[in-house]
Amino acid sequence: MSTSTEAAGASTDKDNGAAAEKPQVQLITITIDAIEITVPSGTTILAAAKMAGLHIPTLCDHPDLTPIGACRLCMIEIDGQPDLQIACTYPITKPLKITTTSAAIRTARRHIIDLLLTDHYGQCYTCKRNNNCELQCLAAEYGIDLLRFGQTDSQKYPVDHSGSLVFDMNKCILCRRCMRACNELQNIGCLTITGRGDQSRIATFADKPLTLSACIECGQCIIRCPTGALTEVDQTDEVWALLDDPTKHVVIQTAPAPRAAIGECFGLEPGTPLTFEMNTAIKRMGFNAVFDTNFSADLTILEEGTELLLRLQQALAYKNPKANLPLLTSCSPGWIKYIEYFYPDMLDLLSTAKSPQQMFGTIIKTYYAEKKGLDPKNIVSVALMPCTAKKFECNRPEMKASGFQDVDFALTTRELAKMMHESGLDLPKLPKTVFDDPFETPTGSGVIFGATGGVMEAALRTVIELVTSKKVEDFYAHADIIPVRGFEGIRLLEIPITEVGPVPELLQHLFADFEWLKGVTLRVAVAHGTVHIRKVMEDIKIGGLFSSCHFIEMMACPGGCLGGGGQPIPTSPEIRAKRAEAIYSEDASYAIRKSHENPQVLQIYREFLKDGPCGHKAHALLHTTYTPRSKQ
Repeated sequence: MSTSTEAAGASTDKDNGAAAEKPQVQLITITIDAIEITVPSGTTILAAAKMAGLHIPTLCDHPDLTPIGACRLCMIEIDGQPDLQIACTYPITKPLKITTTSAAIRTARRHIIDLLLTDHYGQCYTCKRNNNCELQCLAAEYGIDLLRFGQTDSQKYPVDHSGSLVFDMNKCILCRRCMRACNELQNIGCLTITGRGDQSRIATFADKPLTLSACIECGQCIIRCPTGALTEVDQTDEVWALLDDPTKHVVIQTAPAPRAAIGECFGLEPGTPLTFEMNTAIKRMGFNAVFDTNFSADLTILEEGTELLLRLQQALAYKNPKANLPLLTSCSPGWIKYIEYFYPDMLDLLSTAKSPQQMFGTIIKTYYAEKKGLDPKNIVSVALMPCTAKKFECNRPEMKASGFQDVDFALTTRELAKMMHESGLDLPKLPKTVFDDPFETPTGSGVIFGATGGVMEAALRTVIELVTSKKVEDFYAHADIIPVRGFEGIRLLEIPITEVGPVPELLQHLFADFEWLKGVTLRVAVAHGTVHIRKVMEDIKIGGLFSSCHFIEMMACPGGCLGGGGQPIPTSPEIRAKRAEAIYSEDASYAIRKSHENPQVLQIYREFLKDGPCGHKAHALLHTTYTPRSKQ
């Protein structure tokens, strides 16, 4: 089995002509506020100012998006030019002398802020973005102490509460960040500008509610909106009411990505892990038990990994042309909505395995209820997730395998942080508390689900060992499968299977041997952000490179779950990278780093899912369709 980067994996974004000489970049020296700085030709003045350590205010610019100069706040003076210029879109092509602050600049910026506030409906103290609103911050920064041009006293537009997102255009400042995130990052395009002049506003195409548009509820618009025009549906009051109800047994599962981010809501640097401090806070808030979604992530790997082997068996051993390869992961609810909207004819490629959130919901109201002697109708199952689409997922009508709604509430990282603040809990200062049994053992494979490539890496750690009977460390140092890590939009990995071992006991109900895999080159890929997912799906449709893959991880959000729409605001490539570092650091710290070695997962197969992964009971509870599996 190859372990070299050249043989084992490559990014599709790499330049195929690596040997060709790169063109030389022209460097230009400019002066900004008496600071000399040399930058490549074409660098914008705003970017150059950041390099020089200078702050120029802006409301429309965002590190993930293409500059458009919509808000006009980043005005600067250029020596020799009579008018103020826009820093975010002005390319440097010759030496310039630039001033970023003056009486004229300050006056112009204050007028813009005044005008934005005039058309901005609502009071800051009732807004979800209070104390985390860029418009509010700039108003304070520029000393806006009265509304010079008045303020609208009524809502101009109805508020859309139709889905997991709240769409309030009365607070919109027309920066177009939401529209650009939807178009550029996600390539969905359900948002547009309608009207002209003072009637301009953001709307869906055909001006329908979000739930009747192509919105996948990923929330990428929310985490780039500078104001409170876009937020998630807040369910904290409903959860508080149930926590106060003595007849209810309220439990919560916590996903990996929030742990690396929730500290940002308490003033900590991105990437500060607070896994076990968070457990303490949750118990003090009144939850009866706190569980680790890592458990059901490991369960997902056993089910989805087995499903992959079954489909490979159909294709390779039985030569079945309808084996439905490549197998596409099904963990990301935004991605599921995406394929349902845009590629409904390719749904057969999806794994039938539910997401870790939904698997855990089913297990809590069946296995856990039996083990603890609880009536499942009195169990309230809450999930802490980095994702707004998880709210939609838990309310899907098919998610009732337990006989009840499997997951009752999905709270975002921001919502749980709000509940902690309401409880007077200073999260970073709390002691550590372990997870509750019978799901208390965390694994490294479970935690890396939070980063793009993590599902694939966890699956490969398990599948390689189950198939070859060798340790994955024999092929990848420290079990770190580096080629699937990183933030390239699409990654590809090839793994030649040169030897196979005996079928482990866990899978003997499905396979007699793995000889049909010997000599096969396993091709896997990773894509994150639906702009990249679209490229992969279109390539599969035409029989391109990715149609020859066997397994592809799809995550709707840039960076995977750590970049989810329910994570703390703001977001940027640097912030997401720090969250990823925390996730991989936590993975490395765990004694157990492979899903098939999780003792609680193995126990549940012995005690409850007795016919094993992809068996009858597992399919009935943990998959979205029931398809009996047996040896052929």
